[in-house]
Amino acid sequence: MTDKNRMVWLDSLRLWAGVSMVGLHASSDINGQPFPGFSEIERIGPVLFRAIVYTARTELFLIISLFLLIMSLDRRARSYDLTIKEQSRRLLVPFAFWVVFFAFYRLIKASYFGYADHIWAELSNPVEWISYFILGSVQYHMHFLPTLFGLVLLYPLYQIAVNRPWLGLVVLMCLFTKREIDLWIWAQFADFEWFGYLLRSVKILTYAGYGIVAASFYGLYRNGMDAELRKAFLLSAAFLAVLMFSIKLVYSHKVILTANWQYNYDPAFWADFLMPICLFLLFMCASPSRFPPILSKLAPYSFGIYLVHPIFLDLLEIAFWDQKLSPSLFVATKTLLGIIAASALTYGLSRSLWLGWTVGLGPLPSFGSIKRKNLIEEKT
Repeated sequence: MTDKNRMVWLDSLRLWAGVSMVGLHASSDINGQPFPGFSEIERIGPVLFRAIVYTARTELFLIISLFLLIMSLDRRARSYDLTIKEQSRRLLVPFAFWVVFFAFYRLIKASYFGYADHIWAELSNPVEWISYFILGSVQYHMHFLPTLFGLVLLYPLYQIAVNRPWLGLVVLMCLFTKREIDLWIWAQFADFEWFGYLLRSVKILTYAGYGIVAASFYGLYRNGMDAELRKAFLLSAAFLAVLMFSIKLVYSHKVILTANWQYNYDPAFWADFLMPICLFLLFMCASPSRFPPILSKLAPYSFGIYLVHPIFLDLLEIAFWDQKLSPSLFVATKTLLGIIAASALTYGLSRSLWLGWTVGLGPLPSFGSIKRKNLIEEKT
């Protein structure tokens, strides 16, 4: 892939995935609920906004990441050990940094809202730290990286689908299995000490379906699709996306009426988990279209935006707590300022030789690299 032929469609997806996560996490009240203290009319804006931004989900990030991994391995074959070592440095080192950061950063919000003692108790408990690093439980968004790394470990399984794209349909059985086993685990082991680890293990095994989908999509993309096949996939993906979003609207109506997340509305499960696949296929089939090139320049910041955005959402919740804002204004302001602030911080970190790696935009620093850079700057 040359710069001239850069996959701008994929960059567009990356950027949407990163920005949508900010909107998603800003679309509820301070307690993570759909504004139960307000009227049904006032809940409409935030709930519909959430339905739109929730079309991406972290599952879209997973498909994108695994698609790029399969493509990279196809173009530069390397051993399993080397691949895992590379992925460990790329994913787990920044993850460890942000685990430690958020473990203590949470104290700001906790102190303001009166639950700092609970956080201090967690910080003094080694078992909690194990959960932080293995499950990413330190903050609501940190689960993504250990889950992605767990899926990376299974990448040889996905490669089977590169030349057999039809295997992507396996994802349907994987999601069915996830739903049924999750229900059983919640019913039988909710009080089990290692409940979270059991649930995550099932998630990684069943999310392998997304890896197979990513590989099957890469096979289609690599081998090329004629105009007729591309149009057929495009129309099919668009039709499915409309159907899935219609289900999300039904779900949203139920939330607006009840002021509760409707976890028992089964069709929403399929709409939520299949929508990222529809989006990826839509954008891939639209790849010949002219996407704005600037999206490729902005896309590398999406990972950092995802990692740092809770920093600002916490501060904004503190700032707006007693401002009596309407739900729509609260969500809109929090989303807009959150995106701007997260983007600015990500850009600033990317310019730092020491900290660019924390948002995936620079190599791990070493004294030697710093010294060489200083010498180059002195000569120029």
